[in-house]
Amino acid sequence: MNVVVTSSITLTELTPSFTLTGAPGEVVTTGANPVRMRVTTNNFAGYTVTVAPRTAALTPSIAGNTDTIPTNLLQVNGPAQGSAYVPLSFGTPVVVATKSSASGADGDVIVNNYRITIPFVRPDTYSGILDYVATTL
Repeated sequence: MNVVVTSSITLTELTPSFTLTGAPGEVVTTGANPVRMRVTTNNFAGYTVTVAPRTAALTPSIAGNTDTIPTNLLQVNGPAQGSAYVPLSFGTPVVVATKSSASGADGDVIVNNYRITIPFVRPDTYSGILDYVATTL
């Protein structure tokens, strides 16, 4: 009998959404409510987690509002950045976590914080989607 074990990776428990609230000119962060996720892999070479905005701008919810917020104004901070915040870039994923070994059996919890300096736009809720991807090395 043989048992063949294949490499696997999962990204679970990803915070479904977050909201940053402020007035134009204010710097706001996720602070006490960061984005959390769990990466589980048996790949002993390790893994990388990236994030990228799905579009180049956050769009308003109120009909007739033509203002947008460029997604590159949104900055992320995670284990791969140390204490620095890095701007998101449409079309170019940002590495937010990397590890050169397998995760723990219960997975590794990863935490990302976000911040933005609110631009001068109309009062509204501006929304977008961030795509997180976990890959083995």
